[in-house]
Amino acid sequence: MPGTFTYRVPQEYNGAVNVGARVVVQFGAKSAKLYSALVRRIHQEAPQWKCKYIVAVLDIEPVATERQMEHWEWLARYYMCTPGDVMAVAMPAGLKLASESALAIHPDFSGDLSSLSKYELQIVQLLSDYSVMRLVDISRAIGVQKIMPIVRGLIERQVVVMDEELRNRYAPRKVAYVSLAEGYESDKAQRELFDALEGKRRVKQVELLMQYMQLSHFGREAVPKRDLPQGSPLQTLIKNGVLVVEERIESRLEHYDQSQLLSPDTIQLNAEQQAAYDYLTSAPHPVSLLHGVTSSGKTEVYIKLIHKVVQEGRQALFLLPEIALTAQLINRLRRYFGDKVGVYHSRFSASQRTEVWQRTKATGEGRYQVLLGARSATFLPFSDLGLIIVDEEHDPSYKQYDPAPRYHARDSAIVLAQMWGAQVVLGSATPSVETYYNAQSGKYGLAVMRQRYGGFSLPRVEVVDMKEEHRSGRVKGHFSHALLDAVGSALKAGKQAILFQNRRGFSLRLECDDCHQVPQCIHCDVSLVYHKATGSLRCHYCGYSIPVPAECPHCHSTHLKMVGIGTERIEEDLQILFPDARVARMDLDSTLQKNQYLELLSDFEHRRIDILVGTQMVTKGLDFEHVSVVGIVNADNIINYPSFRSFERAFQQMTQVSGRAGRHGEGGRVIIQTYNPHHQVIVNVVDNDYQALYDEQIQERRVFRYPPYHRLIEITLKHRDAEVLDEAADWMAAQLRATFPGRVMGPEYPLVSRVRALYLKVLTLRFERTEPIADAKRVILQIGDDLAKQEGLSAVSIHYDVDPY
Repeated sequence: MPGTFTYRVPQEYNGAVNVGARVVVQFGAKSAKLYSALVRRIHQEAPQWKCKYIVAVLDIEPVATERQMEHWEWLARYYMCTPGDVMAVAMPAGLKLASESALAIHPDFSGDLSSLSKYELQIVQLLSDYSVMRLVDISRAIGVQKIMPIVRGLIERQVVVMDEELRNRYAPRKVAYVSLAEGYESDKAQRELFDALEGKRRVKQVELLMQYMQLSHFGREAVPKRDLPQGSPLQTLIKNGVLVVEERIESRLEHYDQSQLLSPDTIQLNAEQQAAYDYLTSAPHPVSLLHGVTSSGKTEVYIKLIHKVVQEGRQALFLLPEIALTAQLINRLRRYFGDKVGVYHSRFSASQRTEVWQRTKATGEGRYQVLLGARSATFLPFSDLGLIIVDEEHDPSYKQYDPAPRYHARDSAIVLAQMWGAQVVLGSATPSVETYYNAQSGKYGLAVMRQRYGGFSLPRVEVVDMKEEHRSGRVKGHFSHALLDAVGSALKAGKQAILFQNRRGFSLRLECDDCHQVPQCIHCDVSLVYHKATGSLRCHYCGYSIPVPAECPHCHSTHLKMVGIGTERIEEDLQILFPDARVARMDLDSTLQKNQYLELLSDFEHRRIDILVGTQMVTKGLDFEHVSVVGIVNADNIINYPSFRSFERAFQQMTQVSGRAGRHGEGGRVIIQTYNPHHQVIVNVVDNDYQALYDEQIQERRVFRYPPYHRLIEITLKHRDAEVLDEAADWMAAQLRATFPGRVMGPEYPLVSRVRALYLKVLTLRFERTEPIADAKRVILQIGDDLAKQEGLSAVSIHYDVDPY
């Protein structure tokens, strides 16, 4: 919902409501639903209408900070969405509450009713009769309107648990610890205790007590109750007052052994690294680009910069484009910073994310000073941010496309750093054209590292002309003789290989050889991709899938053929060509389960995998000692993509994946398979010539009015009826052209013109980079609001995407 909403504070909560804290409110004119809300402002300006009261206060201490909410509001303004859109993405699920929620008895509830109040007892009795009940139904049944405070108390004592969204609400993990009761601390008292038990022939109690003494170092430390044999001997010792049980709050997050820490001062920088570090610490610019070739040792410079900030008592944020990259980097950072390092990304559970959130916001002992994560980590409630590192800053994964806010984490991080007065370091071997332009024009600082760390040479890049390979009959399946020979030689030498194909699945499509029909998704305008592992044809846009047909549904021919290849097909072919090699695949399909990507990376790092096949996941920042060969199976697919960024992206992906080879000496080899070996991008990759690519791209961008010279705003309209969509798109285009003449492109159908049964049309507006466009955005939003008021067009949905790249 746009805007904010005003509620009254009941007298009993006077002085208990704080900005950034959560409160429970009833929302809607006649709705009985309860929602949680964040307090944005407390004031004395009573509105003219009748205000509802807040129902309950959920937090004594705020969960969000003032500066954090200012950042959210900037995101909402810049990316043309609402602050609520940002809050919904920013807040961890463990801190978000919603109504229409249900209660159930907590599975760990002991059944003790003695401490329950009248209404609490009634709730428990209701849930004993009905296993799950909605809050609104419980409220009616016990005749209490303000039920949330009662429910909150029951949740905190683990009497009940919330279902649906509330089911995942954060609660500290409590662990029962067993210790010796008072009076048994001395050796004499312990001997007398054992003598008494042995005299009464309490053999099992003696055995359990002996086990406890070993684990507790003879009673000096408490022992987790779960580590002791459960049963009557333990319960008897507790009942008789020999052992005492107490609950302690325990972190869900991994603990690092502080005794194993290394000092960042032990890192020896080479001349290039030292020069880059000295330049960055002199801080001539608040934002700087660290442009270093792959394996030049950027991470060592990052660690030194983080160490400086940590010594100052401030916090550092380290952003990575992929969750998979955190696995390797977190171990390197924890070697130097131990438990000061926190990790935040979407693969964590709701409770883990909430604990990281709270430890980031803390100001005392236990505060995280180094935060590592993907783009969502920019939303954390920092208490004193001094440094932001955006590694692989060029990576498109930093851009969020759905849902709103459609923000870019790199740009968002730069604004966040400005709010804190923090330094920003953007690192990449293949910077985005915009970032390099800003560095060249003096807006950003620039530090360059041209040599690989340790003096190792860059891998040798070889281009294979697949037309010639086919003519000479030197192709097996989809592999050239050169690629197979390089992989075979690497395996014989005990080395590893990575093969890159930016298409997942087994085959890109199934085609009838007689009528040439291709099975299509019924919800999207795309062909279905064959996945052999599941025996299905699947849509990569909406997830729709069907079993593989035995015959063509159009002409009933059984002559069906597979066209194109994906990572699954490459994996299978390699297992046939190299039967003794251990082959694995790393793509979205193979890493769906939690920690599956960690297992893959660990297996590859410890040489339990010989050949790793992957999509763009394998191109980014991974560091493996024994990779000597990298193969790019089809370079043409990467280059020939309909986007003004296609050459830039192709160069970045091929250069990055090439950089995985030969990182620890012995010279790596990169084999690029292409039908156009003389393409300018291929030549730039072979020469490792980023400057040549940039010079060509920047000229094209200037001529055709693309970033960095112009700013783009993309408007996507969606509707189930194509005719209604056409009418809406034409109406909006006419209004925009009247207001912004010469700046509007479209409306036009995008590359995929129907997704999830909704037809799409796109309008794009161009504005000069030097022109302030805040007013233009307000006008565009107003035109969008006016569209919803047109007869028959109110159901057309509009998505705004600022800087759609």
